[in-house]
Amino acid sequence: MSALDEPAANAALPPAADAADAATEDDTPAPAADPRDPFLTALGERVRSLRARRGMTRRVLARASEVSERHLANLELGVGNASVLVLRQVSRALDCPLTELLGDESSQSPEWMLIRNLLQGRSEAEMRKGREALSQLFGAPAPDARLQRIALIGLRGAGKSTLGRRLAEHLNVPFVELNQEIERVAGCSLGEIHNLLGSAAYRRYERRALEETIQLYPDAVIATPGGVVADPANFNLLLTHCYTVWLQATPEEHMARVMAQGDLRPMAGNREAMDDLKRILAERAAFYGKADAQVHTGGLSLEEAWRQLRQVCPQSRSLG
Repeated sequence: MSALDEPAANAALPPAADAADAATEDDTPAPAADPRDPFLTALGERVRSLRARRGMTRRVLARASEVSERHLANLELGVGNASVLVLRQVSRALDCPLTELLGDESSQSPEWMLIRNLLQGRSEAEMRKGREALSQLFGAPAPDARLQRIALIGLRGAGKSTLGRRLAEHLNVPFVELNQEIERVAGCSLGEIHNLLGSAAYRRYERRALEETIQLYPDAVIATPGGVVADPANFNLLLTHCYTVWLQATPEEHMARVMAQGDLRPMAGNREAMDDLKRILAERAAFYGKADAQVHTGGLSLEEAWRQLRQVCPQSRSLG
């Protein structure tokens, strides 16, 4: 779910410092100290980051967690008191453990702590090798088998459906629109899943649909939902069993393409939709960047984007 809103909140400042302490020797006023508690500031940043990664606006999170938008605004700004009950409601709405919200997810067991120590200070490339080694250890398919199944990832409007269908026809393999499989598994529309059952239920249906697709189609092109990267378990499943391609575009292009398809919801009643879209893209970019290949469709014609996609897909290159 990725609709988009940001109310503001004002933090109360501490009493003014003594005049002698508020100026330097040359009478230049010293910069005011940040009144926010470092822990609450970091907590607010994690809430904002998790919300953006899941494509949720503050209004959507407020409704899902039953916490007021103003309270959430204060939480994200790192001001005010964040009660344990409020944090539990927010973590449930974000479908993440409370420990992840608090930034202590890797202290659950001695093994977690030892693994964390091994990874500490490693580069992204080194950690990727570690993840791939763990995947192989725990039953990942042979690399050649993974290459037979291509998954396109990225935000809505990147061209996943249009280019995906064309690639499937070119390779003579099935094309799977994962959103349709999610609706089939759930027995209702995506909107009904989100509105009636919530984001946690959506992720469960997404995983079932992905698992079934992988079992049924050894060869396929899969167009995935934009938020598949928001769930580590689902994204790991995708990376382990599919050759992934990130179709990129600018936020403006994503928005324009979705609206050109007749979907005006991203802008409906929300003047800050573009800011939210940029935040979502920025938060997910590091996850999309884990793809095996990338194609930037921005400013390209359909034929130009198609040629670039063919060049990065091993199966397509072999066909010429």
